[in-house]
Amino acid sequence: MSLKIRLARRGTKKRPFYQIVVADSRSPRDGRFIEKIGTYNPMLSKDQKRYDLDVEAAKAWIAKGALPTDRVARFFDAEGLMKRTASNNPEKAVPGKKAEERAASKAAKAAKAAEAAAE
Repeated sequence: MSLKIRLARRGTKKRPFYQIVVADSRSPRDGRFIEKIGTYNPMLSKDQKRYDLDVEAAKAWIAKGALPTDRVARFFDAEGLMKRTASNNPEKAVPGKKAEERAASKAAKAAKAAEAAAE
């Protein structure tokens, strides 16, 4: 059984509130979980602490082999439980095919306009 420490959404429409839970990776996001170890409220301002975490329970579950998701790993890193490596996706900044086509056609139009102005 593979365990995940992840967020389970609670709260209403447009008012998100999350519980930090330990769950089987096969169970649904808002479904059955094993233990609740904290909460996360993204609606609070950044100068307030947005999450509340039971550090001892988190340490125990990590020792048992539970893996945190990316967002929960950020919380653990802030608490000093584990070191999170920054992710890097260099292909994220590369424009798609349509954007490249639009840029090429725009450059061609600009070249024609410059050529017409030169004549």
